[in-house]
Amino acid sequence: MRDIRLLDAPFDPNAAIDALAMASPDIGGIASFVGKVRLTGGVEALELTHYEPLTLPGMHELADRAFGRFDLIGLLMVHRVGVMRPGEPIVCVSAAALHRRDALGAVDFCMDHLKSAAWFWKREKRAGQWHWIEPREQDHADLARW
Repeated sequence: MRDIRLLDAPFDPNAAIDALAMASPDIGGIASFVGKVRLTGGVEALELTHYEPLTLPGMHELADRAFGRFDLIGLLMVHRVGVMRPGEPIVCVSAAALHRRDALGAVDFCMDHLKSAAWFWKREKRAGQWHWIEPREQDHADLARW
């Protein structure tokens, strides 16, 4: 199973992960990461914009690389764009494999690439003002591991 989506509306990560879990009886383990808009720090909203001609094709290329690097049965990668409110899911990456290391590694690999080398621009609204968010030094270091 391969489910790669870019959405401009809220989604239910649990339903998406459940669909992945039901995709094959051979799945030995599923690892997942769900990123949400922070409820703390005064965040009022988060907005993600993207370059449409590259975003979804880039996500599919990333999925191809994950399938090539890890022994996967399935991969789910769902990412929001647009304005999101605190507590709403931003991203869900879930990998299914025979063994945990491949599932865990694939999720980590995909998230490091989505966080630092993707086609998204982020800004947060705090105290009524929008501020652009740049990748942190740690995000670049995480990506360099691969």
